[in-house]
Amino acid sequence: METIAYENIEALKKEVEAFEITNEATLEQFRQQYLSKKGAIPELMSKIKDIAPEERRNYGAAVNALKQLAEEKWRSHKERLEQLPEAVEPPIDLTLPPLTEPMGGVHPLSIVRRQIVQVLERMGFCQADGPEIEDDFHNFTGLNFPPDHPAREMQDTFFIERNPDILLRTHTSSVQIRVMKNNRPPMRMFSVGRVYRNEAISARAHCIFHQIEGFFIDKAVSFADLKQTLYHFAKELFGKETQIRLRPSYFPFTEPSAELDISCNICKGKGCNICKYSGWVEIGGAGMIHPNVLENCGIDPEEYTGFAFGMGLERITMLKYQIKDLRLFTENDWRFLEQFEGLF
Repeated sequence: METIAYENIEALKKEVEAFEITNEATLEQFRQQYLSKKGAIPELMSKIKDIAPEERRNYGAAVNALKQLAEEKWRSHKERLEQLPEAVEPPIDLTLPPLTEPMGGVHPLSIVRRQIVQVLERMGFCQADGPEIEDDFHNFTGLNFPPDHPAREMQDTFFIERNPDILLRTHTSSVQIRVMKNNRPPMRMFSVGRVYRNEAISARAHCIFHQIEGFFIDKAVSFADLKQTLYHFAKELFGKETQIRLRPSYFPFTEPSAELDISCNICKGKGCNICKYSGWVEIGGAGMIHPNVLENCGIDPEEYTGFAFGMGLERITMLKYQIKDLRLFTENDWRFLEQFEGLF
């Protein structure tokens, strides 16, 4: 059996008597510390079973007296606090300006998207849209992708079904096929939207991103028309001092094809870490529409020619605002987003 430590009870009694209760918060603190189920006094009472039988009566009386003291103190202070007059609120000053909630801003991708749409519409392009869930013909076959092209593999593309192939579109070029099949030249169209590719998420890649695609089809359209269109687009979007450079490349749906570079708007062509000290940064691809694509859409390539161009919205936004991590666009971090308030 446990030996009674009356000095513990006496010490606790002095604590209870010295405890200052001045408001509702300290009243609740007093109750939690001494009278709640896990408080100090119930803990003493739970030890009665461990006390020697001949001492239990005296021990119980001492603890019970302590409990009554604490309960009486709690009750008297509770009644005193309830009788205190409520704090009087100061009068409302109707001449003060109203308190307003912080206003939201436009997402940086939406800002640049609107700017691009305005530039293309001023150049005579009309906006078109298409589904994000596509079939094989509109996403691959109609665009002259060969059967063994890597983009048709599961590791590069999100397929929903196979045979027939239903997938999340890998580019907005599928909208080009839909417009060309349902309309006759001349056509000057563009589309903006989400696209999906099976890529690991990093600072430079994401499985979901946005593309801008434009094309023009008419009689006697040449590569010179494409060059001047891209030149005017770059100057409107990045500034009058911007220069462009076209490098030979390959795409299944254009021939000839080119990569589009612009002069670095950070170092003005002198060389920096953004342009890898070359003075140029890549923003997209372009080229003359392949005759096979025109035939797949029922357009005679002997009578009509056309050009097409495409670029990533995230890429352009990162260049305009010197953003180094692609993941910032989808993390919803207010510290990042609030920097773009009032830009559009």
